[in-house]
Amino acid sequence: MKNLILILLLSFSLTSCLDNLQAHKGGKTLSETTTKAEKDFKYWTWITADSKRADSSYVSEFKKYKENGLDAVLINTETDAALLSRLTPLAKAEGLEVHAWMFTMNRPGDSIALEHPDWYAVNRKGESTFDKRPYVEYYQWMCPTREESTGHVLDLVEGLAKVEGVASVHLDYIRLPDIFLPIGLLPKYDLEQEEELPQFDYCYCDVCVAEFEKIHHKNPKEMENPAIDIEWKQFRLNKIKQVVDQAYKIAHKNGKDLTAAVFPYPEMADHMVRQRWDKWEIDAVLPMIYNNFYNEELDWIGWATQQGVEDLKHKNVALHTGIYVPPMSPQDISEAIKLAKENGAKGVSFFDGNALTPEMLRAIKDSK
Repeated sequence: MKNLILILLLSFSLTSCLDNLQAHKGGKTLSETTTKAEKDFKYWTWITADSKRADSSYVSEFKKYKENGLDAVLINTETDAALLSRLTPLAKAEGLEVHAWMFTMNRPGDSIALEHPDWYAVNRKGESTFDKRPYVEYYQWMCPTREESTGHVLDLVEGLAKVEGVASVHLDYIRLPDIFLPIGLLPKYDLEQEEELPQFDYCYCDVCVAEFEKIHHKNPKEMENPAIDIEWKQFRLNKIKQVVDQAYKIAHKNGKDLTAAVFPYPEMADHMVRQRWDKWEIDAVLPMIYNNFYNEELDWIGWATQQGVEDLKHKNVALHTGIYVPPMSPQDISEAIKLAKENGAKGVSFFDGNALTPEMLRAIKDSK
């Protein structure tokens, strides 16, 4: 019996040694796996460019980000490909990824689009964002159905995708105007939104209505309550998806990824802004999980992250949690990063770079 026990102990010891040897040869230990997961967790920030700033100023900014643990910058050049071409090598030289951040369906001050008033989205009252803008002055939204308006948007995508060194084209405002504002923002506009109000319900332009009527044999303008017509809502969700899917092909044709800033999780995005991003052809999403916009506590960042991760579990799409930093303390930022990691995010993005204080940057660096 003792001999049998001795043989078993020797066998277990030999197996353990072989397992350890195999781990060193090709496998990964638990600590190695954890280190890789930490290393792959990406830190981004959104920034807006100014062509008048000197290169040296940008180099200092990019160096600051890299030294404090950031990995990527999403740069808004207002779709100026030449400016993006100038800034991309500066950021890459400091070790940062560069992503071309663009306003997509919302095109405020677009000189080409402004020559075509019929390109703009129209609400249920018949008002166009060309001259009647909802909520704020910079809300000028393109119709997602017209070939001319979507063609213009996709041309801009291609211009950015051709810039050498860019990692992705990053779509923002890839939706229709807010049918519902985040609850925390309603007092700012002295609004109550307990139902879909006609002045915030888009797009009822002639092209959208005619195409929908051809498919479904009913006119949304004649519906007593279009908010409960699922085909009408789905029609508009599909139109946004078509723009994204075409942008995806353009980006990939030019060797770039397609990423997007989106509302916190798909079901909420569907309800609030006609955006169902778990159905899109896309490489990564950065949901803007801005808890204070919704009067939510910090732990909501983890909960909303988990919702999005769950909706994407059968798709090869990475989710990086967007964090709104202005109202946060450095301790809050550390906790937000932790919540995103624990709930399956592949990274975090901070809005925006200009709002990151030295104390916040130290918290970001320490979290790595």
